[in-house]
Amino acid sequence: MNITHASFVTLPVSDQDRALRFYVDVLGFEVTADRQMPPGRWLQVAPKGAQTVFTLSGPGMGGFVPGSARGIMLLTTDVDADCARLTAAGAEVSGPDELPWGRMAAFQDPDGNGLMLLTETTEGD
Repeated sequence: MNITHASFVTLPVSDQDRALRFYVDVLGFEVTADRQMPPGRWLQVAPKGAQTVFTLSGPGMGGFVPGSARGIMLLTTDVDADCARLTAAGAEVSGPDELPWGRMAAFQDPDGNGLMLLTETTEGD
């Protein structure tokens, strides 16, 4: 096998503009693609420098159900600060909780897609 990384993860959304505001303004992602193509708008965002991007798939793009993505783990250097920012933006956050592998929290985007934040524990912590 010669796989090097995942190209993109599909996040089904009902309103691409609303999702774009959340991922850019709240999470700090950058737009990597935004263009019209049949059958609709191809919109992708990602954390700065990331290899894997997130496709904000709107209505008519593949028959995905908005809010159906789950278990997407985002690594962060400061889960507590990120949780505070999400809460200030009106997102409901569960955690952060101290776990053997790090501090982790869960939240949802405006469509209900389930994401998690993790600050990993390093040897000696």
